[in-house]
Amino acid sequence: MTFSELINSIENLANLTNVTTEVIGFSTFNNPIYAFHVGSFAGKQVFMEGGIHAREYLSTLFLIEEIKFLNEMYQTNQFSKGGFYVVPLVNPDGVALVLDGIKSVKCEIQKQVLTLINNGSNNFNLWKANGLGVDLNVNFNAEWGKGDQNRVCPNSENFIGFYPESEREVQVLLNYIKQTNPGLTISWHTKGEVIYYGFYTLSSNSLARDYNIALELSKVNGYQVIKTEGSVGGFSDWVSLNLDVPAYTIELGSSAIPHPLTESNLQIAFNQNKQVPVVALEQIS
Repeated sequence: MTFSELINSIENLANLTNVTTEVIGFSTFNNPIYAFHVGSFAGKQVFMEGGIHAREYLSTLFLIEEIKFLNEMYQTNQFSKGGFYVVPLVNPDGVALVLDGIKSVKCEIQKQVLTLINNGSNNFNLWKANGLGVDLNVNFNAEWGKGDQNRVCPNSENFIGFYPESEREVQVLLNYIKQTNPGLTISWHTKGEVIYYGFYTLSSNSLARDYNIALELSKVNGYQVIKTEGSVGGFSDWVSLNLDVPAYTIELGSSAIPHPLTESNLQIAFNQNKQVPVVALEQIS
């Protein structure tokens, strides 16, 4: 798969009846960041994002198929109240590096910088960061810089940025979610077949709430439920800290499969998880 093919798949979602499409901003390298809404704007809303880690673009492929699936369910009245906000590709610059390599970068100086960060290699298959070497999922202002694996220099993964929410992609995502008033969020990643919940700042009542909902989601996909430990600065962490609504990070794909998981791994992940957002919507109080 090429980056162009992936973007075409995202843009084709605009052709679906009753799906609202918009460009909510642009990445550092000026790639559009798309958002979609499926279902009714009335009632409770689930907010989902994927592709925040570059090598984990299977999450983007999953959300493309999930938007189609949810739209079919809505049009056949399998759910009538509530809806879903979806940002399938938060980190287009990083995913372009994984899929197309360094040729995806137009600036010659930045090509040299990224190759240096990547230990001189032209193979970006394991790259997680954005086009500046910042790991977007540790750049949120949620106990920023206090993670067990945080790095303080540009890297293919775990670099927190030079200050919280420094990255354009993070700013775009936050600006958008603040408009949506979600009752629950899901951040889709790979890999491990795990549901993470429970940022450490939550009250005991909120932790119990989030755990009980995670158990319901686990009944659908069979994934293990694990409380988050030692990880901060992520999207789900920010949601827990600032919105106090249930926030989950779900890891698609078996841990036995090496990164990056590709389109060949999509069908199993989709079959396991296609009903998860619907059940999540039902769980919002």
